[in-house]
Amino acid sequence: MYLCFNARQQLDLRDSRRAEIVAAQPRLREGKTIKAGLEIYFDKKAEVKSQGLEAAEEFDGYSCIFSTRCLEKAAVVQIYFDKDLVEKAFRSLKGVIKLQPIRHWLAPRVVAHVFICYLAYLLLSLLKYRLQSQGISPEAALDELETMYKVYLRDDNNIFKISRVVTLSKKQESILKAVDRKLLQPESEN
Repeated sequence: MYLCFNARQQLDLRDSRRAEIVAAQPRLREGKTIKAGLEIYFDKKAEVKSQGLEAAEEFDGYSCIFSTRCLEKAAVVQIYFDKDLVEKAFRSLKGVIKLQPIRHWLAPRVVAHVFICYLAYLLLSLLKYRLQSQGISPEAALDELETMYKVYLRDDNNIFKISRVVTLSKKQESILKAVDRKLLQPESEN
């Protein structure tokens, strides 16, 4: 068992708890309901019980990591923080990919929705991989490329076709080169 302490988390938890208590105290004095779980911090006169607050704050910022393997402390902490990858994936699905709550109940539709989300995250991960050398996040790259567009021209007889990417900024060009150089080549057919 590894015991970890995070001072930032300790401050955040204490500030959050105390703000909730401060907001709940006048409501309690007026006989109104308060957030569930906060009543343990008050006595019958709606005064804050310092002993209850101190007991709640005793282990703020501490967490335990259990491991069945003998590893170096640094390795355990690294493995623990690697779980962030999954959490960030869900955050990406909700943010950049703009995943919305689904309204599907039929199994094939749910499977299709999950598959599309998986593909979207896969593309985002590939973009991140390709942009490593550029030092730019996939989100920033997508924002930068948002103003880019391509023009397609063809004659009426369908003999001649051409497409061109409208003038790119240097940053847009470097992003496209990092992703795939073929994206910058004009397509033409004679």
